[in-house]
Amino acid sequence: MNVLFVYYVPSGGVETLNRQRCRVLREYGISGHCLYYQWGAGMQNATDFPVYVTRDDIALKHILDSGNYRAVVVTTDHASFERLRLLGYAGKLILEIQGYGPKEVARAQLTSAVPVVNAHASALLNPNTPHIAALFRELFPHIPQFHFNNCFDAGTFTYRLGAKPPNPIVAWMGRIEDNKNWREFLHIGHRLTDHYPDLQLWMFEDPNISIPGEREQFARLIAELGLGQRLTVRANVPHADMQHYLSAVGDSGGLLLSTSKVEGAPYGILEAMSCRCPVLTTDSDGVSTSVYHNATGKFYVLGDIAHAVAEARALMDDAILRENIRNAAQQHVQAGFNQHLYAHHFIHMLNSI
Repeated sequence: MNVLFVYYVPSGGVETLNRQRCRVLREYGISGHCLYYQWGAGMQNATDFPVYVTRDDIALKHILDSGNYRAVVVTTDHASFERLRLLGYAGKLILEIQGYGPKEVARAQLTSAVPVVNAHASALLNPNTPHIAALFRELFPHIPQFHFNNCFDAGTFTYRLGAKPPNPIVAWMGRIEDNKNWREFLHIGHRLTDHYPDLQLWMFEDPNISIPGEREQFARLIAELGLGQRLTVRANVPHADMQHYLSAVGDSGGLLLSTSKVEGAPYGILEAMSCRCPVLTTDSDGVSTSVYHNATGKFYVLGDIAHAVAEARALMDDAILRENIRNAAQQHVQAGFNQHLYAHHFIHMLNSI
């Protein structure tokens, strides 16, 4: 059976998800292919399954006709349903929502999607994101809905022992745009330097999908806070290399700081947990299946810099708590986001529709 996964651009968590689920589904007789509308940095990551990059209708029709897909899973872009039908695709269409950013954007987008989704969707899918699940129930009560955690290959992407960094590191992953809340990261990092004079800040981003105006403000705030000498920004790091960076952050005595206002199901947090890098995060909704306060990570109140600093210090200074969280987080990723469990859920969804 062939399944096509469709998304705008190969970058960030969706590219990671598509790469990992195509590989595990193949073990269960499902051949996953990926279609992106434009090139993205994720194309540098090695794949051993078909990946297409095109917006052209003729090329897209050829992909659909030759692929003989039993189902097409479209992430976010519900508007493409009508286009796929006009190009002759008559199989099952599944709308997957991994996150829209702000909750008001999610509501607006899904409300506008109601006519198209009701006309064409055979199922709705999301990775246990509470506000998306609630919108599904409210707006699409008659369409089958499936909620299960994304898959994570914790055997391949895991802790890697290396040289211990000489100074503690606080890391951040995201895009330079408002919902990822980079400003709060810089302010928290700045305040932490009062307690850790040798603190280093690492930021991992994809500049191809950042907001130009935000990038100008980003540069100004770095200068204003005097962070230039301790801040390292890394762009488009190959996915396989991130496990080495995250392991180093954990071994440095530091942590991953996630400042997002709203998240769907962030892969960066799972990646850190798998690499024994402690996580401090906002309670950004979609993290509710991965982070449990003082068990697999820590929460701080969005916008409360003093609270974030206090929780970061507890995570960095309390050696017993820190080690307990590192152990529990790694085990939780291995069990709760097991890729074979994902495959069983996915196959059940296909069989159900």
